[in-house]
Amino acid sequence: MTATASTAQAVFNVRAFGATGRKADSAQTASQAAIDAAAAAGGGTVYFPPGDYTTGTLRLKSHVRIFLEAGATIWSSKNPADFDKALFFADGQHHIGLDGFGTIDGQAEYAWRLKDEWTDYNIYANQLIAEEVGIPLTRSFPTPDSVGHLVLFLHCADVRIERLRFLHSPSWSMHLYDCERVVIDGVYIYTSQRDGVWADGIDPDGCRDVHINNCTIETGDDAIVFYSYTIYGPALPCENITITNCRLSSSSSAIKFCDCNFNAIRNVVIKDCVITNSNRGIAFMVFDGGVVENVTISNVTIQTRRFDWFWWGDADPLHFNLIQRSEMHLNWDKDKDRPVGAIRNVTLANLIAAGPGPSLIHGSRQSPLENITFDNVRLTVDADPDSPWQKAPVALTVENARNFTLRDFEIGWTTPSQPHLTSALLIENAQGLTLEGVSAGPAPANLGAPAIVLRDVAGAVVADCRANPSSGAFLHLEGSTQNVLLRGNDTRKAAQAVTRASGVAETAVRGV
Repeated sequence: MTATASTAQAVFNVRAFGATGRKADSAQTASQAAIDAAAAAGGGTVYFPPGDYTTGTLRLKSHVRIFLEAGATIWSSKNPADFDKALFFADGQHHIGLDGFGTIDGQAEYAWRLKDEWTDYNIYANQLIAEEVGIPLTRSFPTPDSVGHLVLFLHCADVRIERLRFLHSPSWSMHLYDCERVVIDGVYIYTSQRDGVWADGIDPDGCRDVHINNCTIETGDDAIVFYSYTIYGPALPCENITITNCRLSSSSSAIKFCDCNFNAIRNVVIKDCVITNSNRGIAFMVFDGGVVENVTISNVTIQTRRFDWFWWGDADPLHFNLIQRSEMHLNWDKDKDRPVGAIRNVTLANLIAAGPGPSLIHGSRQSPLENITFDNVRLTVDADPDSPWQKAPVALTVENARNFTLRDFEIGWTTPSQPHLTSALLIENAQGLTLEGVSAGPAPANLGAPAIVLRDVAGAVVADCRANPSSGAFLHLEGSTQNVLLRGNDTRKAAQAVTRASGVAETAVRGV
């Protein structure tokens, strides 16, 4: 039944199909009937006027757009029997959309209880610290009547999701698998940063040609995370993705290249974004043999803080971790490990990043990080001396890398710093290292420590760098470090320009 029509496309008002606009009344049958009618007519807009509409799963069909007027709210049913999939579900459809000025509310609720026997090894270090200092191991879990994604699209093409508010999803707010030509523009996504476990913002999985623009995402779990996983089919490359002009907050990672990467995540451009109030800023995680490559991230500000013990992250603005899953999961059968993956051809430029947690850039000894460049970056380690989550003693640690570059990179500290913090930069097991225009000094709690430590580094150029005040040594060499060339550095504010640990030859460094 058509409520209004235009020369372009018919409009199907859900009120004309029996929806009352009262929250207590189910709108599921009426809403699905409007969708089916639009599809049968060759396409159209399903219109929700101001009011409240409670529903379970609605199945979108090709050439159908859902439009929520200002003042319209679609509420996720609290009856799990109303769902066989997500709130909005489509499989194999094309030219579909969600648009308007209204709200989609998942009505997620959470119960706090002890974690019992369930262990998440990604946060096992936090668990041990919590146990040591007597923090109760309580955490949130969704209630049994809080179910489903707000959006789940599989094998779809030409998808547009625009302007709407997506609130309180019980699970990932938007999950797209094997979709192509996707535009998500101007949406607001919110889930509780205190409670909202597993309530990610946007999760493209094996998707192609995805554009996420002008969005504000505040989530209890990752804000935007890329997958190449096997939940709904074979692991497919997630590729050709742009993210621009977004503001992100997360109790986990604001932007994550997910550990569940069985194939590839590649050809990604992220720019002009603001990350605030996050437990981790930008994370590259490969545990399952996949590849992350050809990524550019630029013009981004990052501000992190520590959240509760059960969230992934340590208020670290930057995080790379390339390992096999058995290295993280203590009870994992190593025979189930996939081959080591790869992270390569990544550039991060024009970043301002601050947080109390040290940043780790970790590659595998079997598969070093390759062709990673940081250009024009200001990294500050903020004061957080009373937190029990005190871990790595260095502001930025780089491990197992080949052709790694820090250019115009400044590392600073706020006071009072944690007493365990020492050097600004540690680079270990790297070949083909370039430090150009790096400005660094030790933590205020350990003035006199070296600013930069090179351990087992083969072939490095250190040029036009500057020692900040109170450095014991600007550069300290350890292990098998060799073939280090110094050129044009200003080390006047350091007690010594270069020091060498026992066993490091004098000929390991030239140009002092």
